[in-house]
Amino acid sequence: MKDSIRTILCVMAGIFLMQLISALFFFFTLITSIASSTSSTVTVPQNAVLKIDMSKLNIVEKINADNPFSSVSGLGSGSVSATVAQFDVIRAIDAAAADPAIKCIYIRPEGASGITSIEEIRASLTEFRRSGKSIIAFMDNASTGDYYLSSVADKIYMNNSKGASAMIFGLSGRLIFLKDILDYVGVNMQLIRHGKYKSAGEMYIANKPSEANLEQTTVMIKSLWATVAEAVAESRGISIEKLNYLVDNLSLNNATDMLDNGLVDGLLSRDEMKQKLAEITVEDSFKNVKMISLDSYIEAKKTAWEVNGKTSKIAIIFADGQINEAQSGSRGNEIVGNDFAEIISKVRNDESITAVVLRVNSPGGSVLASDKIKQELNALCEAKPVVASYGGYAASGGYWISCGCRYIFSNKTTLTGSIGVFSMVPDLGKVINKAKVNIVPVNSNKHSDMLQGLRPLDNAETAYMQKSVEEIYDTFTSIVAEGRSKSTDYIDSIAQGRVWTGSDALEIGLVDGIGTLKDAVLMAGSLSGNSYNSFSEYNIVEYPKTVSGIEVLMELLQPTSTDKEIRAMIEEVSPILSKAYDQVSGCFKNTPATYALLPYYIDIL
Repeated sequence: MKDSIRTILCVMAGIFLMQLISALFFFFTLITSIASSTSSTVTVPQNAVLKIDMSKLNIVEKINADNPFSSVSGLGSGSVSATVAQFDVIRAIDAAAADPAIKCIYIRPEGASGITSIEEIRASLTEFRRSGKSIIAFMDNASTGDYYLSSVADKIYMNNSKGASAMIFGLSGRLIFLKDILDYVGVNMQLIRHGKYKSAGEMYIANKPSEANLEQTTVMIKSLWATVAEAVAESRGISIEKLNYLVDNLSLNNATDMLDNGLVDGLLSRDEMKQKLAEITVEDSFKNVKMISLDSYIEAKKTAWEVNGKTSKIAIIFADGQINEAQSGSRGNEIVGNDFAEIISKVRNDESITAVVLRVNSPGGSVLASDKIKQELNALCEAKPVVASYGGYAASGGYWISCGCRYIFSNKTTLTGSIGVFSMVPDLGKVINKAKVNIVPVNSNKHSDMLQGLRPLDNAETAYMQKSVEEIYDTFTSIVAEGRSKSTDYIDSIAQGRVWTGSDALEIGLVDGIGTLKDAVLMAGSLSGNSYNSFSEYNIVEYPKTVSGIEVLMELLQPTSTDKEIRAMIEEVSPILSKAYDQVSGCFKNTPATYALLPYYIDIL
């Protein structure tokens, strides 16, 4: 019996030892991969083709922290996508236009997503063509987004396989409503808002869109499509009417349809496409064609971007994500009021920074956090020229913080405006009753429990919340009126929570011009008195600073003392609850607040 127990213990010890060795091996492999990735260099071959394969790129607004697991997370999974920043993509295309080592650009558009991201990349590619170098695109299938990007090319080819399809149907958004299911489970969402178009909370209190919401969404979708259709029609030399006819009548079914209607220049097999690239680069065969991927080209150019002898700098501050008052505890996309205000203050006090670009890609969020940021931005605008650049979203709180900038650039497909305010208080009383749980509030005053979500708000409490919303709406419209040099009556007429596309926002005076992040940098440089002939000559510094992979790893291995203490206390009660705490801690740190928030995110490609 003793021998059996000894054998079992030996086996268990062996298993534990193997797991420990595996864990240590993984850790040291990780550290080695991080170290090697920071020291590796990429060489750009001469007479090279810059390949932009959208299926292998994850394009984000900004990389806030290097992923310490990026070098090993794809092992065995077949995942080979690279995460790159939108601004780096634009800089790389700009650099390629002047780089004698780059012969042309080859686009594989499948996987292109985010209409505003595509618009900016497409604008950069249009600039690239002006250098005299060519762009070639090749598609297996054609979706609306894929074709929108491809249409910028000098030549577009499509796979001649019988399975190649064209799925260009236009653009569509979706409005989701949850009232029926909330009624079913007994949740009553109490919405207090100002603005007939302010539909951020409408999904919780209705089962279909209001007339105002349907109106603004329809106008917005049509405006987005007009931008796409205009660009495609101009590039391909066809009328917008013809393009709409083809789309509305489902005339584009396969590759032959695309060729017959002048939307592509030829149908080729993959081998024939390779031979075409060999001809363009004047090589005997495709095996001699030198290709460099976009992410590799970015890595090759980063040293030149980051090491710049010029002492005067242009700072780009990325306001990317929802605006919150409290840190959620993750490195996801969010703008934390106090932290972001501190970054702005640091930029303001840095004498080497002569101008600033505020890059906004935010649907808004907390009014309190937005106003903290706005106050610090006002001080920055008094000290230095600040130019705003809008990404996919610059709405509600995102517009609140940026409307006072010296000049505002927007993409045509940016969603902006949404100048409105709402607050929402859930009533969970029916859910609690269904669960057979009895909760008896004990209050010191008449309304002490009004925000506990255990009962409906009474008339006085609703009026109290409405007064706060009205005051904040008046503040919002006043801030915009001052920033845009308009009357508050005019701003109110175009506000009411309505969402506008960038092209429509230009017409009503919410933005100053249509342009990309590159355009904003060039203007900021000009306003600072340090105008250069080339975009690449600017010494650009980005905020928030990117955290290194080593720092992220160390932070993961070193939880905060507060978290340690809380988890230890929960562990004493129940190990299962401690695991639950690990999953949900940080998710509910924000107290009830008033919001200036876009009613939805839209990804329509």
